[in-house]
Parts: sequence; structure tokens; C-alpha cells
Amino acid sequence: MSDRFKAIHMKEQPAEERKKNFLEVPCGYTEEEAVLEANRCLQCKNAPCIEGCPVSIDIRSFIGHIQKREFDKAVNKIYEADILPCVTGRVCPQESQCQAKCVLNKKGDAVSIGSLERFVADRDLDRRREALKGEPVKVSGKTKVAVIGSGPAGIACAADLGKYGYDVTIFEAFHKAGGVLVYGIPEFRLPKDIVDVEIRSLVQTGVKLVTNVLTGRSFTIDELMAEGYKAVFVGSGAGLPQFMKLPGENLNNVYSANEFLTRVNLMKAHRYPEYDTPVKYGKNCAVIGGGNVALDVARTALRLGSENVYLIYRRTQEEMPARLEEIRHALEEGIQLMALTNPVAYHGDEAGFLQKIECVKMELGEPDESGRRRPVLKEGSNFIIEADVCVVSIGSTPNPLIAMTSPLIETTKWGTIKVDEKGMTTMPGVFAGGDIVTGAATVITAMGAGRTAAASMHEYLQNKND
Repeated sequence: MSDRFKAIHMKEQPAEERKKNFLEVPCGYTEEEAVLEANRCLQCKNAPCIEGCPVSIDIRSFIGHIQKREFDKAVNKIYEADILPCVTGRVCPQESQCQAKCVLNKKGDAVSIGSLERFVADRDLDRRREALKGEPVKVSGKTKVAVIGSGPAGIACAADLGKYGYDVTIFEAFHKAGGVLVYGIPEFRLPKDIVDVEIRSLVQTGVKLVTNVLTGRSFTIDELMAEGYKAVFVGSGAGLPQFMKLPGENLNNVYSANEFLTRVNLMKAHRYPEYDTPVKYGKNCAVIGGGNVALDVARTALRLGSENVYLIYRRTQEEMPARLEEIRHALEEGIQLMALTNPVAYHGDEAGFLQKIECVKMELGEPDESGRRRPVLKEGSNFIIEADVCVVSIGSTPNPLIAMTSPLIETTKWGTIKVDEKGMTTMPGVFAGGDIVTGAATVITAMGAGRTAAASMHEYLQNKND
């Protein structure tokens, strides 16, 4: 295969080493590797890759700058559309978005757009850390707007609203800002010091951040409006875990993925007893699900010390919704995939602690509404696996608290908030975006929704003031 059609992949920690630590798996490009990979780009006039990006990064231009070793210009071009390139370069599913549109796919490997984005963004980190030593911009006397939630949607919305000239305050329920970036994605995929730089950089521009406040309990949206906020963006995500309602589900050591990852990522349970939040990982840990979150849980349990980690998934590996790279990493590290398998009951000891999971075998039937073949139960295939910990990772839904305390906001039967094409809810002046509207999705999709909502909020406020 010609060098034009073969990607330069980032070097990685060997599987036997990385499964014992929480350091990043990919090591990043060197300057020479980045330039060589960028030179594979054909600089297509119609740039189909841009169509695949939810925030419309000018991919052709930023890669063109890398080709010329104009790295500062490259990262500045990304910043025009994406304020979190260190994050999105790591966690975005580029293979199903921008890279899926790359014309090189027809004969070989797509250009490694995400890896190039990460390279220039990481190269800019030292400059950004130095800039944080200055005093934050002070904003006052301007129209006040509120952003609920400091995840990807809220960050993107707040950043754009600040650029429009508004006095922006973000309200975050946790003690640390970042949303899913800090509580949901493990350190080995997204180092938390990078998220910290992103949040502090946003505050440096004049955006205010208030933590430890739960909207719907600490205050309602109506009360925010009464305090002078002229518009509100709701970007509180979808953090309410789903369970399968199986017998024994309330046994000790049956976790939701949300709780397990929050304890480890946000509350540093992986450094217990240095930090006083423990987490039970078990000798034999079972994880239910086949998405990125399930793989994050499984790989985290392995790093904590579980001897056997089973990934129980009701379809085959080919149907798993997780990124191919994450599946590869997990299997290389020794995660044991139990495909075409589904749990039906949990069994515990007399003290109420999990001991075993009863499972059944599945087979694939006709395609369902998602286009994937529907898993069908194999009668009489029940069997038992030994497990002292189980983490359920089958999806999540929005916390209903905001909608319950804001009766003018309509929701769908899935608990997501209804919005129009501009992101406005059924409550005037209140907008929403990200997972609370779409259900659990990607970081970059949430950021795109946040940017769309910010533009709509600006238009709404301008029209209101005319």
C-alpha cells in the first residue's frame, strides 16, 4: 500500500504495562509524525471531512497549516469552532464523523484528523497554562444569562455567550466543573489536568462558575429569572442510570456505571486511602453493556486490581456501539468479552452481597429499529458466572428534577427536554441542548448543541431588546 493510503498511528503503552496504571494509552505524535500524517491530506476543494464534524471545524485549513509547520495557526483555526480540542482530539468518534468522510477511505486509511487535532492542541497547553497566571477578566453591568451544567454543552454555550458580550454564570451540581469530562471518562482516556486547564481558561475570560448547587433544589429556573437572568441554557446532561429490573439487583456491590466511574474519576477512589472514597472492584467483576462507558468501567476495574473482568453483551462484538479503538484496547488488556449473553438474575449470600450472576445465551434475529439484528433468547441456556461485583452500563436518562420544578418545560416520554430547531424549550427564554435533549451522545455533539443554543439565545435577547 502506498504511504499516501496508510495512516501513521500514535504509539501506545504496551497492554501489559498500561493495564496496571491510569496513564494515557496513546503517547501522541512527535512533530515529524504529525507533519508526515498531515501530508497525507489531499486538501480537497470541497473538504467533505468538514461535513462530518458536528461543530464544523475547518479541518482542511488546520491540517494545511500543519503541513507548513504553522502549528500556532493550526490550533487557532480549530479554536474558531472548538474550544476543547485537547478533549475532542482524544474522545471524539472521528472514525464515524469527520474521518468517515475522508476520500482516502476509498483506497486505504483516512487521515488521522483526531490525532492531528490532539497534537496541535497539546502543543498549545504550555502557553495556555502560562496565560492562567494572569487575573480573570471582570464582567459586570451587562445582560445576565445562566448556564446550568458545566459539561461539554454548557462549556461551549458559555464560551460563545461570553464572546457575544453577556455576563455568564455557570451553575454546577458537583464540587468540580467539567460534567462527564471529569466524572465519566477515565484518566487513561482523558487526563483530568487537561480538563482543569479548559475550565480555568473559560473562567479566565470572565465566565463565572458556581459549584455545589443543584438546580431544582438549590433554586428553580423561575427563581433564576426573578434574580435578573434574562435567558437560561440547560445543559445538565443525562446522568440518571438505567437498570434492567432483574431479581437481586439491589444486592450490595451491584453498581451503576455512573456511580462506579464517579467514585473513581471525580472522587479519586483509585487512590484510596490517600483519598477517602473507596470503591469495590472485586476479584471477579462483571460489566453489563457494550458501549464506551461499559468499556471504561471494565478497563478501570482491571486497573484497580480485578483479576477477571467480564464484559457481558447481548449481541456480538461486531454490533457493539463502542469505538473500535476502545474495543481493541480492552481486548488487548485482557477484558473477557461474553458476547451473545444477557443477565437474568443476581444471586447473593446471606449478608446480601453479590456472589453470582445468572445469565442466558442469545442469538441474533431480524434487524430492529436501530438497524442491528435483534438479540433473541435461547431457551434453556441458563448458566452461572461467579462475580462479586457487577456494574450495569446500559444507558442513562436525564435527571427529572429540572423539569419537575419547571412546569412550563415539556419533556418527551424518555424524560428528555423538548426543544425547537433553535434549541428553545417550551418555556420562553429557556434553552437546552446536549444529552438532556438527545439522550446520551458524544462530547462533540453536545458542544455543537451548546453553540447552536448560544447563537439562538443571542438572537432571542437582541430581538427582545429591540
